[in-house]
Amino acid sequence: MSTSYAEISTILMDKVADWLNESALAGNDLETLVNGFCERLAAAGLPLKRVHLSFSMLHPLYDALGFTWIRGQGMEVEGFRKEAGVPSERFLTSPYYHLLSNKLDHLRRRLDPSVVSEFPVFDDLRLMGITDYMAFVHPFSGNSSQGMMGSWSTDSAAGFSDSMISALLRIQSHLAIATKMAVLTKLADNMMTTYLGGDAGRRVLDGQIKRGEGDTIRAALVMGDMRGSSRLAETAGREVYIDTLNQFFDAVAAPFNRNGGQIMSFIGDGFIAVYPCERHRSQSEIACQAALAAAHKASARMMDLNLRRKEQGLSDIKFGIGLHVGNVMFGNVGLTDRLTFSVFGSAVNEVQRLQTLTKKYPHSVLASKDFAGYCGANSWLTLGNEELAGIKKLTVLSPDLSGALAPDEDGAPEYAHDRRSDAEQVMLLHRDAARMAAGDPSKLQ
Repeated sequence: MSTSYAEISTILMDKVADWLNESALAGNDLETLVNGFCERLAAAGLPLKRVHLSFSMLHPLYDALGFTWIRGQGMEVEGFRKEAGVPSERFLTSPYYHLLSNKLDHLRRRLDPSVVSEFPVFDDLRLMGITDYMAFVHPFSGNSSQGMMGSWSTDSAAGFSDSMISALLRIQSHLAIATKMAVLTKLADNMMTTYLGGDAGRRVLDGQIKRGEGDTIRAALVMGDMRGSSRLAETAGREVYIDTLNQFFDAVAAPFNRNGGQIMSFIGDGFIAVYPCERHRSQSEIACQAALAAAHKASARMMDLNLRRKEQGLSDIKFGIGLHVGNVMFGNVGLTDRLTFSVFGSAVNEVQRLQTLTKKYPHSVLASKDFAGYCGANSWLTLGNEELAGIKKLTVLSPDLSGALAPDEDGAPEYAHDRRSDAEQVMLLHRDAARMAAGDPSKLQ
């Protein structure tokens, strides 16, 4: 391998900067932007072997995303759930921790095999043939905990030349601007999806934000509710009540947010979900059967949860679910400057009444005759006709749940509290340092 420094083309680096600007304006996601950037840097002649970038994220599950690009191997993305605990020893002895602890913008080290590694990660990098390493921190703004951290590594025998370092510092600023736009776009998408649901979030982001805007759709409808929550709220502490409510939602509501289902809103200790479908029989059958399958899964998951609660000396969580199908209004209502996006109409009132009837009948899941008619050969127990105030007479049925699936048979991941990645620890520390500087140590995690 040559030990001479190669000249860096300013023209090609400008092309990389132009691509970053165009990619950001086009709204490319963070992974596409980072991967394309690294590949273009390598194509421009920079002898990069490895690039690592970490970004803080406002997300209900993650505090950070990390991207590691290795020449010829592509890119790996890290994203781990929040977890209580202290940073790992490996992180505390990392270049990133050294950077943040000493309030440094950059840290450069030549990796000499004959010298004991200053940081443990250097042992791994040497095995990759890395000869020169430069880490950096680049906040997105002066008083924000959001930002970018990362490192550049080369396997060139000559290491980084001054012209290479200069080129990396210049392009780093362009990268920060482009990735900030991508992070903010992702943040908006995360918030819309988290608080409104996938379809409603996309509608709002696409501009459907005026009061009265929306559609009339046909859908299978689900209304769920936790029993005994008022008594629990009065007798248990706030943390116990909220933890129990979240256990209920994890067990019962989660299956209705998959396979075509969308939870439109949480209403106190209950929720409403929809399975949109076209106005003809085959699509209605698909929607109703998916909702019924989710009810089977919810029942199995609740049985599993209550068994675990019993082992802990806790009482059972009881619930009621109503299933119906019909036309609903789907859109924005409220004040001109404070809206909600949900479903409305007589069918919603009917499914709510069905859910309430689970208090009368000894069955946790009840459905209308219309709903059951779309569910094929499933076994149903007819309970009777109900005259509901202000609503047409409903024939009430209960499905046979004896063949309910095991709680893990739906193929959906059951997220656990995984270990923290280096990327997450980096950005947590970066965030906490910003909070400490702002005089708010109480929010440190």
